[in-house]
Amino acid sequence: MTEVAATQPDNSIATAVVLTGQAIFSTASALAPTATETPIPTETPLPVTPQPTATPTFAPGFTEFAQIRFIAPGPMSSLVSPIRVQALLTAGRSERVRIELLGENGRLLQRSLERVPRVPSGGVYRSFEIPFEIRAVSERGYIRISSKDDYGRVQALNTMPVLLYSIGENQITPIGNMMYERVAYEGIKDGAEARGGTVALKGRIAPFNDQPVFWELITTEGRVISSRLLDFKGVETQSFETTLPYKVTEPTRVRLSLHQDNLDFDNDPELKQYVYLHSIELTLYP
Repeated sequence: MTEVAATQPDNSIATAVVLTGQAIFSTASALAPTATETPIPTETPLPVTPQPTATPTFAPGFTEFAQIRFIAPGPMSSLVSPIRVQALLTAGRSERVRIELLGENGRLLQRSLERVPRVPSGGVYRSFEIPFEIRAVSERGYIRISSKDDYGRVQALNTMPVLLYSIGENQITPIGNMMYERVAYEGIKDGAEARGGTVALKGRIAPFNDQPVFWELITTEGRVISSRLLDFKGVETQSFETTLPYKVTEPTRVRLSLHQDNLDFDNDPELKQYVYLHSIELTLYP
């Protein structure tokens, strides 16, 4: 998804969104449901909020909803402060998710932690606000939400590219195919086992941008025991087939993690420059 900064007069915000949207982002096409706002959670665990109902249109080959699934806003949305974010969140056993608003060149505008009960199937609906201030009339922005598992490994991360404005009115776009995970594996799923020193990877991917895609096997101690980098052409859906070799002497639980970076982001010590991350758990045998 190519990014292009836009500069426009104060009185032409709506026209600028139309002119710059297709050049900045490459996917958006389905209706997003709406929901009423709920109070910002405190340290006290919150009850599960009923999820909005929707009848999605499944993208060919991609039927798994994202672990961090944005409901609103969608890509190319023009937003003024505060931003109302609606999402379905699958938290790790830490029951915490990290919400960030990144501005031009990835600088941090806002960051907060949300307490989210662990509901592995379907996630938990949350609605919250992100206030922000920018000096320019407009700039690119990114809403980035991430979760960690019980060992402190990043479990899931998703990013919504938006346009930030200091004045004007919100123009919310549909969520489109960004409700789905960007990778669909064949013959492997969460909780699977691998033997013989090799994890075979095959499936389809819809890259987030033109940066390489990294696969890693990460132990519960956070050690990377195998990695693979693949380059893809563009952001259209593509097939892949590769392997991750490994060496273990006993059954070993790992997280198979796939991520892409945005080089405009600051190199965060925890989330590095991740723009998208998907992971599942595997058990490796010698």
